[in-house]
Amino acid sequence: MKLNHRNLLILSLGAAICASPLAHSATDGTQAKGSVERSHARQANALLDRAAAHLQQAGPEQALAAFNDRNGDFVDGQHYVFVLDTAGTMLASNGASRALVGLNVMDLKDAAGKPFIRAIVEGAKATQNGQVEYHWLNPTDNKVENKTSLYRKVGDQILAVGYYIPRSSAEHAQKMLDEAVALVKRSGDKAAYQAFNDPQGRFVTNDEYVFAIGLEDGKYRASGASPNLVGVDVREITDAAGTPLFKQMIELAKDKGIGSVDYVWRNPATNAVEKKHTLIRRVDDVLLGVGYYSPN
Repeated sequence: MKLNHRNLLILSLGAAICASPLAHSATDGTQAKGSVERSHARQANALLDRAAAHLQQAGPEQALAAFNDRNGDFVDGQHYVFVLDTAGTMLASNGASRALVGLNVMDLKDAAGKPFIRAIVEGAKATQNGQVEYHWLNPTDNKVENKTSLYRKVGDQILAVGYYIPRSSAEHAQKMLDEAVALVKRSGDKAAYQAFNDPQGRFVTNDEYVFAIGLEDGKYRASGASPNLVGVDVREITDAAGTPLFKQMIELAKDKGIGSVDYVWRNPATNAVEKKHTLIRRVDDVLLGVGYYSPN
């Protein structure tokens, strides 16, 4: 296919924005959401409501000018409005994609190769409201992260507002671990492991999940990020720096019953190898763990 100047601009900008390659894209299914993510979703939805109302009241010409105004009323922190037509042309944007205004971006892909613009346009043609999840550069920390864009079709325009999935923290990890320990003690191993292994459950949120490992055989009883690992002996596994992280966790659980282990690990929310800190606690003959990633 012969590329013209417009195609080259779209491809080069897409490559620059999505420079960090990922192994896979986020799915469009419903994900477990923490309270911080719900807050971002509410803010994004509120901005989308205001934008839709303004478009209906002011008309396309005035509304698009307002949406393209960096100092206007339609930028709220990390949240901004971008607008597409039903052919995939970018009509307005106040984010990194502002350079694409006026261009057809139907085939623009995210860091994992997902054609998210096409997903938004086709979704809006099928139903007036919806959302699409993808990987995009977060200007706050200059890293590619999971992003969700809520969209709404108003006349011939498709309005969208996105938000990034936040990272977990030590406090969130500790709270989840406390809840996991309480569930094991209250409901027993079988019910607890089933809950921990549910990707849509409350023990898998953003980049945070519960895992359980037997202290004597070193095998996973549960792993929220990868339930298929249940039964795998992890004692000989090391991280990218050669740290025998699981042996350290088992020894710590046997010796003190509680503590934390630091290592590097793949973040399931960003698909990048990052520094991780895991809090562990012994419950009978297993250890339960919940980790959180450092932003740097």
